[in-house]
Amino acid sequence: MDDTNYEEITVKRIKADGTTENTEIPVINEHFLSVLINDTPVMRLNCTKDNLKELVAGRLLTEGIIKGADDIFGIYFCKEKNEASVVLKNEIKWEKILRTELSCCTANVVSVTNADSESTEAVRLKKAHWEKKWIFAITESFKEETRLHKKTQGTHTCILARGDKVLFTAEDIGRHNALDKAVGYAVLNRLLLDECIVFTSGRVPLDMVGKVIKAGIPVFVSKSVPTKEAVELAKKCGLTLICRAWPDSMEVVSP
Repeated sequence: MDDTNYEEITVKRIKADGTTENTEIPVINEHFLSVLINDTPVMRLNCTKDNLKELVAGRLLTEGIIKGADDIFGIYFCKEKNEASVVLKNEIKWEKILRTELSCCTANVVSVTNADSESTEAVRLKKAHWEKKWIFAITESFKEETRLHKKTQGTHTCILARGDKVLFTAEDIGRHNALDKAVGYAVLNRLLLDECIVFTSGRVPLDMVGKVIKAGIPVFVSKSVPTKEAVELAKKCGLTLICRAWPDSMEVVSP
């Protein structure tokens, strides 16, 4: 675990019986990363400071800016890792927007996006193959994979798996960031996302489902709950959505 992701602070703990004590607690450090693509400022991400290359690569895919690793010439960071410069092999036609993530707990801001990006609703995922034992194994592994959350109680977790095998685990202050880190790991390692399963510790609103669909992942699992709009989009695009997934039970929401 990267110790730069948190610091110890002193707090006054007040108990129900009226007694107080000073104690040390770990709190998350917020990191701000500006992303330039072919010299164009595109987004600012509010995140934890680990797995930044995976975060950027995943965000490029889930925003529809790239289709895969072959589109990326390089991702470069300044010394303090406050700025990432992405060089793509092809020029992008940018559409001017200003958007904050609709349902995130961070201050992520998108300034421009790919004008030629395919609409999420136009995507039709390939038929998913999954087994109950795989989902239960992934949810069981969740208890062992959340080192930063166990330390701070301040992060979301996303697990990338194939079958019942965990390939990568990402943590971040925002569930969108954690998802992008998991997707980015697959992009950078040229894994076939249409053979993967992704698990999130967070709830599942419309924009999270949209990210998974844009990434081409056919099975999305959450230990929390979806919104009605998220379920509708999942069904329309053929995404297998499994919620309230625990080691002993799950709810198959879609299809």
